[in-house]
Amino acid sequence: MLVAPKLVELRARWRTESLGEFFCPGCGGDRNYRRQGGRRWLRVLGLPLLPVGDAGTSLQCTACRARYGLDALERPTSSNLLAMLRTAQYTVVLAVLAAGGTARGTRDTALGVIHEAGYPELDEPQVLAALAALTGGDEDLVELYGCGSGLAVELHTALEPLAPHLAGPGRERLLTQGALVALADGPYRPTEREVLRAAGRCLKLTPAEIDATLAAATRQPHS
Repeated sequence: MLVAPKLVELRARWRTESLGEFFCPGCGGDRNYRRQGGRRWLRVLGLPLLPVGDAGTSLQCTACRARYGLDALERPTSSNLLAMLRTAQYTVVLAVLAAGGTARGTRDTALGVIHEAGYPELDEPQVLAALAALTGGDEDLVELYGCGSGLAVELHTALEPLAPHLAGPGRERLLTQGALVALADGPYRPTEREVLRAAGRCLKLTPAEIDATLAAATRQPHS
């Protein structure tokens, strides 16, 4: 059934500026988008006659055709979120290794977490080489978290952007994985506890949540 155009209406005309991929709130998944700028036109019987103002810039999902503000780009795509999570797991493990030494049980547990995170190709020498490159071989906690420390920068860079996109249980699980690495060769060392608390702060956990997570990890099976 044909629908007659309205006699007089305001409607935007859109011009595509660029293409990309985003997480579409309407579709609930990764989709392609058109970034478009527009102008509002006065239309008479469907014909644009007079521009009446700027319609701004928006994103149009190519699947559902809905429009969203540019703030929709702040949410990472599913693939980007997975990559961020993998990097976060890897970085937490390196931080714990730097603080607690590299005993056999600790290395084995750390390698298991790294493989689980999505880096099955990394072996022990590669992990230890990456650790040495980031810390300069210095295991002192003050130096490790002092100004200019490569690992300190990596920890903040990897965890802080990820934290807003994870629910509380997800952030606690990341911290628990680091805790299990620390506990692989016995109770927490003071340096390990401080590193894990620093990771928890980067994950936007409260002090009470951090302490509860570290305590719960001691009750989990570990080597």
